[in-house]
Amino acid sequence: MALLALRDVTIAFGGPPLLDGASLVLERGDRACLLGRNGTGKSTLMKLLDGTLAPDAGEVVRQAGVRVARVDQELPAGDHGTLRDVALEGLGETGRLLARYHEVSARVARDHADAALGELDRLHQRLDAAQAWEVQSRVETVLHRLGLDPDASFDAASGGRKRQALLARALVARPDVLLLDEPTNHLDIDAVRWLEEHLAGAETTLLFVTHDRAFLRRVATRIVELDRGRLAEWGTSYDDYLARKAAALEVEAREQALFDRKLAQEETWIRTGIRARRTRNEGRVRALEQLRRERAARRERTGTAMLQAQEAERSGRIVIEARDVSYAIAGRPIVERFSTTIMRGDRVGLIGANGVGKTTLLRLLLRELTPDGGTVRHGTGLEVAYFDQLREQLDPERSVAWQVAEGGEWVHIGGEQRHVLSYLQDFLFTPDRARTPVRALSGGERNRLLLARLFTRPCNVLVLDEPTNDLDIETLELLVDLLDGFGGTVLVTSHDRAFLDDVVTSTLVFEGAGTIVEQAGGWSDWARVLAARDAAAQVAARVAAQKVRPAPPAPAMPRKRKLSFKETAELAQLPDRIDALERERDALHALLAAPTVVRDGAASSAHRARLAVVDADLAVAAARWEELETIAADA
Repeated sequence: MALLALRDVTIAFGGPPLLDGASLVLERGDRACLLGRNGTGKSTLMKLLDGTLAPDAGEVVRQAGVRVARVDQELPAGDHGTLRDVALEGLGETGRLLARYHEVSARVARDHADAALGELDRLHQRLDAAQAWEVQSRVETVLHRLGLDPDASFDAASGGRKRQALLARALVARPDVLLLDEPTNHLDIDAVRWLEEHLAGAETTLLFVTHDRAFLRRVATRIVELDRGRLAEWGTSYDDYLARKAAALEVEAREQALFDRKLAQEETWIRTGIRARRTRNEGRVRALEQLRRERAARRERTGTAMLQAQEAERSGRIVIEARDVSYAIAGRPIVERFSTTIMRGDRVGLIGANGVGKTTLLRLLLRELTPDGGTVRHGTGLEVAYFDQLREQLDPERSVAWQVAEGGEWVHIGGEQRHVLSYLQDFLFTPDRARTPVRALSGGERNRLLLARLFTRPCNVLVLDEPTNDLDIETLELLVDLLDGFGGTVLVTSHDRAFLDDVVTSTLVFEGAGTIVEQAGGWSDWARVLAARDAAAQVAARVAAQKVRPAPPAPAMPRKRKLSFKETAELAQLPDRIDALERERDALHALLAAPTVVRDGAASSAHRARLAVVDADLAVAAARWEELETIAADA
C-alpha cells in the first residue's frame, strides 16, 4: 500500500489551476525528484502532501500512522533557541529533555549552582532511562556534517543557516516520508556530498525538488514532472528524462500545429459567406464549436527565459593581478600570501566551505577591500557587473520594473531601447508580475530579477556570487549557455558541481588557514586531484604502519637472514630508482608552476595526477630500500 497518494487533485488560487486532476503515488523506499519550472506549484504540492493545504477537489490519501516532515524554502515563524535546540524539536519528548540538558549544562559551567547540579543529575538519569545518548550523537553528527555551530543562536543566524537547522531537524527525526524543497541551497559541496550519501542510504521515503543536477542524479530513483497542472512520470534516469521530454515536446508541437491548422480551416469555412452558411453542415458547426472550446482550454507551456549579457569594450589582456595578498579578520587568516593572474576570457570558479572567505576574496580581487599585505592590480578598461548572493541590491518595497529601470520606462539593451515590461517578459515576468513589489517574489523569481538587472549593464567582467540558488534547471542551463558565449571574464562562486564543470576553466580552492590552491579545470578535475591525494595518503599510511609495526618476539636462538640474489639485485637498483623518482617529482613541481601549464586544464590535471603517483611510488621505494638495507647490514 502507498504511504502517500494524490488522487485527481485540483487546487487553484484565482488563476489557472496549479494542480488540475493530478495523481501521484509514493511507495515505501521511493526517492522521487519533482521537476518543474519556478511557479508551477511544486511547493503547493508538498503542502498538500503534508496536510498544510487541502485540495479544492480530489483527495490526499495517507497510510495510517505515517509521519511526514517537510522542509520548505520559506522560514516558519516561532523557532527560537540555539541551532541544536531547533534540530532537537523534531524528536518530541526526548528532544526536549536533551535541549534542557544542554541548557542546564551551560548554566552549571557558568555558575556551578547546586540547584543546577541537582537538576543536571536528574536529567542525566532520565536520559539514561530513555536511551537518548545515541539520539544525541545522531543530532551532533548531522549538525557537524551540515557545518552548523550547535550553540549558535537561531534568531541571530542568517536565512541560509536557519534553513540548514530546519533541514537538520527533519533528518534527525527520521520521518516515514521526507519532503525537501531545494535542500542543497546554502550548503557547501562537502555538506551536499554528505547529504547525498545520507539520503541514498536512509530508509526514508523521499520527495524532493532540486536544481542541482549532480545531486539529482545521485539521489533520485524516480523522476516526476509538474507541467501545466499535470504530473507525469519519466522513469528513473534524469538523462533519459531529458531525451524523452524533448521527444514528447516535439510530438506535442506537431499535434498542436495540426490542430491549429484544422481550426483555422474551419474558421475560414464558417466565414465564407451567405451561400456557404445556407448549405453548411450543422454537425460540422458543432464540431467547430468543440474545437474552439478545446483551444480555449489549452494551457501553453511556460515560456523560456531569454538571457543576453551586454558586453562592453574589451578589457586589457591582464584583468586582475594579485601578488602575495594576505587578509585576516579578527586575527583569523582568510587569505595568506595568495598570488594569481587572471587574463581576459578566463572563467574562474571559487570552491570552499561556507564561511571560508570566498566572497571576501572576490571583494579583495575587485579592490572593494584593502589587503593587509600584498597588492591587487587591475588591467585597463574593466567594466564589472556583480551578482550579489545576499540580494542587497534589491529594495523589497520597490516594484520589479523599478528595480530594472530605476523608475523609468525604458532600458537600453544591445544598443536598442526597449520598454522595461517587454524586457522583463524575456525573464518570464508578466506585466502584472513586473508591477508587484520585490517582497512578494519567490527565491527563484528574485534570482531572475537580479539577472535581468545585471544584464542591462554593459560589462566585460561578470562576478557571480552563488547565482544558481533557487533557479529552475531550465533557466540554469540557459545561464550556462549565456556564460559560454560571453566574451569577457567570469568570476563565480558556486556549490553546484555540474554548473562549475560547465562554466569554469580554472578554480581557486580554499584549503583552510588562508591557503588557496589554483587548479585548472572545474569541480571534477579538483575531485580527481583529491582522489589522487587520498590514494597517496593511504599508501603512505600503510608504509608508515609497516615501519612502526612491533617486531615479533625474538627466538631463543636468533638466525640472521641474508638477502637472496633477487633482493640483492633489487637493493642495488633502488637508489637509482629513488633518484629518478625524485628528479621526476621536482620536474613536475616546476611544470605545475609554469604559467602556460596553469592555464592548460588538461595538462595541469595530468601532471597533478602523475605527481600523486610519483609521490606514492617514492614512499614505497624508500621504505623498501630501508628494509633491504637493514637486512644487509645485519647479515
